[in-house]
Amino acid sequence: MASCDGNCDSCATASSCSSKGNGIVKSKLNERSRVKRVVAILSGKGGVGKSFVTSLLAVKLQRKGYRVGILDADVTGPSIPKAFGITEKAYGEDNIIYPAKSKTGIDIMSANLLLEDESEPIIWRGSLLGNLVKQFFEDVLWEDLDFLLIDMPPGTGDIALTSFQSLPIDDLIIVTSPQDLVSLVVTKAIKMARMMKINVLGVVENMSYVKCPKCDEKISVFGESHLDEFATKLNFDILGRLPIVSENVSKVDHGEVESIELDEFDSIVEKVEAQL
Repeated sequence: MASCDGNCDSCATASSCSSKGNGIVKSKLNERSRVKRVVAILSGKGGVGKSFVTSLLAVKLQRKGYRVGILDADVTGPSIPKAFGITEKAYGEDNIIYPAKSKTGIDIMSANLLLEDESEPIIWRGSLLGNLVKQFFEDVLWEDLDFLLIDMPPGTGDIALTSFQSLPIDDLIIVTSPQDLVSLVVTKAIKMARMMKINVLGVVENMSYVKCPKCDEKISVFGESHLDEFATKLNFDILGRLPIVSENVSKVDHGEVESIELDEFDSIVEKVEAQL
């Protein structure tokens, strides 16, 4: 299928083609890249900590000895480089794009690493954004990774659809918060993933509570969570519940996500590494 352009309607051999499916052909890694497991992290809406979960998952897996990369598919709102304090630019040669490396050796590719001024907006239509995400998967040197984490854009729009259709995603983690409205968008995200035949590993509830510094009581800032009843109704696993820790927010803002210790995250890591 080397000459396939993805247009099944005009293809004489479409009826016998194993790659036929809505005109989409799955992307393949370049010959120098090896990835054992591709895990996408999605949220139904913005502002629930999807990129934080992606970043800390990479950090925790790296600490356990796995080789990890992050593909920042949130092209119009990339925040992964800032969380890791990366200011160097990605570069390419011989049709290969070399990702930046974090302090602990995590491979990172993001649209911000291609801009002269990271504050400049990327004002592109959806098809161009989707193509850039595919290029990040196909042309970047993802060298001997155990896990490639894809930080998806929030919502169930065009880039998410293109990524689900064109990238060989093994597992999906959905990030949410305890607010009632979020339950609706989580439902949409799970139904979309299942329609696309993507394995939903489970849901992470971020900003679930804060701990009282004096008595360790858990305080539900956004009200009581209804995630358990939604998990029963839609048959998905709750991977973990993460507290709000102001110190961790500050560390992310200052590019120090690799210094964060969060014991509540360990159960999430165990469930992800069990898929390898």
